[in-house]
Amino acid sequence: MRNIYKITLSVLGSMLAFSAQGQMNPKFKFEEALKLIQKNYVDEVQDERLVDAAIKAMVSDLDPHSSYINREEAEAMKGAMSGSFAGIGISFMMVNDSTFVTGLNPEGPALRAGLRLGDRITAIDGQGIFGKGIKNQQVMMMLRGEKGKEVVLDVMHQGNTVPARLTIMREQIADLSVHSSYMVDKETGYISLSIFSASTRREMDAALKKLKEQGMKKLILDLQGNGGGYVEAAIGVADEFLPKETMVFYAVGNDGVKDHYATGGFGQFMEGNMVVLIDESTASSSEIVTGALQDWDRAVVIGRRSFGKGLMQRPFTMADGAVLQLTGARYYTPSGRSIQKSYVKGKADYYEDFKRRMASGELKEEGHFSFPDSLKYTTMKNKRTVYGGGGIMPDRFVPIDTNEYSVWMGNIMNSGLVTKTSFDYVQQHRVALLAGYPDFAAFNAAFVAPADVLDQLFADAGRRKIQMPDKSDVSARKVLAVELKAQIATLVYSGTDFPLRVRNEANGSFLFAVSVLKDQALYNRLLKGQEKPKKLNKKK
Repeated sequence: MRNIYKITLSVLGSMLAFSAQGQMNPKFKFEEALKLIQKNYVDEVQDERLVDAAIKAMVSDLDPHSSYINREEAEAMKGAMSGSFAGIGISFMMVNDSTFVTGLNPEGPALRAGLRLGDRITAIDGQGIFGKGIKNQQVMMMLRGEKGKEVVLDVMHQGNTVPARLTIMREQIADLSVHSSYMVDKETGYISLSIFSASTRREMDAALKKLKEQGMKKLILDLQGNGGGYVEAAIGVADEFLPKETMVFYAVGNDGVKDHYATGGFGQFMEGNMVVLIDESTASSSEIVTGALQDWDRAVVIGRRSFGKGLMQRPFTMADGAVLQLTGARYYTPSGRSIQKSYVKGKADYYEDFKRRMASGELKEEGHFSFPDSLKYTTMKNKRTVYGGGGIMPDRFVPIDTNEYSVWMGNIMNSGLVTKTSFDYVQQHRVALLAGYPDFAAFNAAFVAPADVLDQLFADAGRRKIQMPDKSDVSARKVLAVELKAQIATLVYSGTDFPLRVRNEANGSFLFAVSVLKDQALYNRLLKGQEKPKKLNKKK
């Protein structure tokens, strides 16, 4: 007891001594804390890990989008945002500890070296990868590497019993931000953007040029699920559709000065009807583009209220290569709207917004969310009402597909059963599929997932104790049939955008966009704010 009493008095004395002193310089306080830990902590500590943790803790007390990225993470992110990497141009799938080729870049080195869809890779640079418990990420890292350096694959071609050895030279492979671009009909083009990266403007130029050559007069720009990226890329995309010297947005920093960002007038589609698709995951640079096109009455916006990120981050590279991403300004759309939603309750609450929106019914039907009049603005040309303070509100609401976001759908997709079922089906029927559907267009127009394959999928899910709707549930069968068809398309045809094209045929926002572009009167009413909101009931 006496020793405990002495320790307590010692601690108390130290506390009293500290309280008697003035406030410490924060810089010195941080350095003192680090020194005390280094000298007195019971175990050996790594200084870099401690400092990284301290910086992350400091940044976490700011807004939800400021962040600290250590040097390893920063290097990986730099490669992702550059729009390219060194690899061999394949996508693959792991089934029962085996690695199968599921996609080939039509201009990539793997295709030129003789790799084929359905091939099984058994070894990479002499290291066997079958039955080793190797994960997708490890295989990907083994395939990627230094540009100009060879990778040797042992490959089992379908129908062969002896593996072939292929030597493939790694090349710079485009990691495309244009997810898909194609003609929906004779006049309507479609472009899906997955991210805003360094190569986005170049890719958009190419996609628009190709579609115009095919007769495009109208366009669907799909920004569903696009979480943003480089602000410069957003300005470049807006430039494709808006006249020269048109304001895209303005930013206001802590000095209160407005910095205006405008188009250069080098776009390829400044005239022609246009629809932008957004959803609850459309954020940041996607909202910059959408906000500009909506404010200038250049496009009809269809879907659901966007995420609501109106803060601009500026990266500061530190001496060791780490990056401190700090929010340096708020951005505003041309009409003066701030898109940023509130984050006063902290990060955890901020990122729970999707669950709240789903629970409230906002994502399922119109009328569950409204902006106060204080956030009301008017568009630049048609003077229709738009709102700020919590994402972009679309001109026409389309409800979410609740099956796609259901617990059971998440469980069966994460289980790998849909992938395995698709793979097994293609392995057994590849020849027949190609004979019956020689190209993707024929497949997409006529193929329907067989009822017995769907029944088998439900049965397999039951054996794995995955809680599923009854196999007679029409809506459940429909969403699974679409996923099976999308994955089968990937395994049979060489094209990266085929799964999205399949899913589009069941996407409510896409289908409504097509109907709007076919109805000039409806398009005009929406663009002028004259169309009264209607509840859209999803087809069963």
